[in-house]
Amino acid sequence: MSTRIGILVTTIRPEEKLLIAAFERHGVTPDVILDRDLVLDLTARGDQSAPSGAPWRDYDLILERAVSTSRGLYTLAVLNSWGIPTINAYDTARVCADKALTTLALAAADVPQPGVRIAFTEESSLDAIDSIGYPAVLKPVTGSWGRLLARVDDRQSAESILEHKYTLGDYNHHTSYIQGYVEKPGRDIRAFVVGDRTICAIYRTSPHWITNTARGGVASNCPVTPELDDLCQRAARAVGGGVLALDVFESADGLLINEINHTMEFRNSSAPTGIDIASEVVAYALDTIGIDTIGVRA
Repeated sequence: MSTRIGILVTTIRPEEKLLIAAFERHGVTPDVILDRDLVLDLTARGDQSAPSGAPWRDYDLILERAVSTSRGLYTLAVLNSWGIPTINAYDTARVCADKALTTLALAAADVPQPGVRIAFTEESSLDAIDSIGYPAVLKPVTGSWGRLLARVDDRQSAESILEHKYTLGDYNHHTSYIQGYVEKPGRDIRAFVVGDRTICAIYRTSPHWITNTARGGVASNCPVTPELDDLCQRAARAVGGGVLALDVFESADGLLINEINHTMEFRNSSAPTGIDIASEVVAYALDTIGIDTIGVRA
């Protein structure tokens, strides 16, 4: 019985090219499914055809790699409702795509993280920042790549930023996600969890307080210590598990989980760690559907 895998994408980035090549090394050529081509009949229960022409129910697995958060989430919700396996599952993606839901999940599992307040007006947001203390970090509840983050060092700057957010922003920016600022040693950690393994991690070093590699942070290998592995495993389980990238702070009080990403980028991480992340993801994906050798079901 042949294996049918789909990769849902907005565009094919270097990561998707690496994943496709890794699948092909295992004897599986995945269908590339563009999210912009989707028309999903919510009453069809998987009987309709995907853009590839194959009925959705014929897919053994869909690997969701959409850049568009909303397209990815809705597609996962539909596919999972039809019983089609996906990585990651909708329940995991839904939590990771929303910083507030991630914070709640981590808190419920007693996973250490920075303090967080949430508020819904300019006035209550100022009160929340006052309560958490300056400096504080304002973040949109959805977003990635370190965009639209603001460090506020005093009440005057907080007032200015909040006025702009509540005047110009859409409804997503009318929820204030306020995180306590963590003094970092000029770097943070991005760790990669695949299934029940923390496969590797990198330091992201930058003179700027935002250390994302998308914003110029420099990647170097970070050893996966027992402490880091334990923290990452607990955090991954808290949000539902799967294939995840976890941002970790080194603080005076120990390691803290900052954020969790469910459609991780890894182009800058395989070289410094020496780990073929794409191959690890593909091996995990095939294992979840019972394939332990090239194209052969276990």
